[in-house]
Amino acid sequence: MQRRVTVALLSAVLLTATSAGTAHGASAAGEPTSQDLAVQGAGSPYYRIPALTTSVKGTLLAAYDSRPTLADLPGNLGIVLRRSTDGGTTWKAQQVVRKEAAPKGFGDPSLLTDRTTGRIFLFYAASVNQGFFGSGTGNDESDPDVLQADYSYSDDDGVTWAHRRITAQIKNPAWAGMFAASGEGIQVRRGTYKGRLIQQYAIRSDGANYAVSAYSDDHGETWRTGNPVGPGGDENKTVELDDGRIMLNNRSAPYRTIAYSTDGGVNYTPFTQDTELPDPANNASVIRYAPDAATSDPKSSWLLFSNTESTSSRSNLTVKMSCDNGKSWPIRKVVDPGSAAYSTLTRLPDGRLGLLHERDNYKNITYSSFDLQWLGGTCADITITPPATLKAGTTTEVTVRVVNRMDVARSAGTLDLTVPGGWTTRQVAFPATRPGEGANIKVPVTIPAGASGNAELTVTYRADGKQASGSRTVTVTP
Repeated sequence: MQRRVTVALLSAVLLTATSAGTAHGASAAGEPTSQDLAVQGAGSPYYRIPALTTSVKGTLLAAYDSRPTLADLPGNLGIVLRRSTDGGTTWKAQQVVRKEAAPKGFGDPSLLTDRTTGRIFLFYAASVNQGFFGSGTGNDESDPDVLQADYSYSDDDGVTWAHRRITAQIKNPAWAGMFAASGEGIQVRRGTYKGRLIQQYAIRSDGANYAVSAYSDDHGETWRTGNPVGPGGDENKTVELDDGRIMLNNRSAPYRTIAYSTDGGVNYTPFTQDTELPDPANNASVIRYAPDAATSDPKSSWLLFSNTESTSSRSNLTVKMSCDNGKSWPIRKVVDPGSAAYSTLTRLPDGRLGLLHERDNYKNITYSSFDLQWLGGTCADITITPPATLKAGTTTEVTVRVVNRMDVARSAGTLDLTVPGGWTTRQVAFPATRPGEGANIKVPVTIPAGASGNAELTVTYRADGKQASGSRTVTVTP
């Protein structure tokens, strides 16, 4: 499904090719640095399900499942973790967070950092006899046939961990299976719900799957769940937008589905497809680049997203950037075009991005890092305004407005208009702009005799080696 553009559509195109293999060890200039944190058969037969967070001290914590087979719970799975205190350059030895004798198992980790207290939470599911699809209803925390909701927490930057079970607090007894969606939870940074901790869950009710937020307003002492959104819910993530809403991004094929909350994750709108986010039904990640930025700062509306951008297979791991709170995703770069699966993003203290992901048919848990310069593109609002009447056989001008939505100035550049066959136009100059500044430039267009009906105009703005594009459908009269 393609969106018809009647107003301005923001989009951006990279100047360089978007295929970039995952590097290991030393990386080529401009490419992400990358290293394997866990390798199949080294310390455990298998590893799966990455989670990643940055602590208030700047420590990176990467958690994942240690598995006897590739199967999910139930099984004798454990949660393991590695820490980096130098921004991901080197990593401490793998440590066990939670592992007990069979048949008990713990799997699907999600990390969440409370930036007020410094406490780090690690959510996961706990099983004895049953996994998600076999779990019974009820919330008896001693029932071996109920998939339990557990978490571990650390007050010493991830060195040691204690464990808690919160099934009775957050599970509606009418629900069957329930598990924490792996990756990273969020903490609300401003507004009415400032300080709220939110961890996403997938739940099963009356034979269908839903997404739901578990939240705490007392730094994790007590937890509640909001109302499920679905059906069609699955592993899902949330991100706080600069207007205070919470956006939920849900695993779904052939496109991700989205919902919004205005009450801190208690209630959500129904799911809608985001056709700019193709997905093969795989776990993904969405984060706000600068969650503490003032709303007047362009960075406040920047989101980063990672998933396997394919509708048919878990491959083509791609990172995208939105300049407008997820309304559009114009900037993209392929991290690994080959086999990949789950991924999760976190912002590093120096402004770079960390990405923990599964690679090569689940053989590796790999950590990569990159900066926004490598990601490429530029944030710009682009509006095309035609004259009131576009007549065949005439020469006219369309007005193009470009607003710089970056936090840096852009040098003078150019505008190129792409027009239908038989039309003519030319490149025009565009002035330098400061952050938030825009300009209106007229671009000449000649429409051939005999043209009629709808036509699409696309303008490409280029400056400082980067570019962005916007399109509009216009109507030509004979």
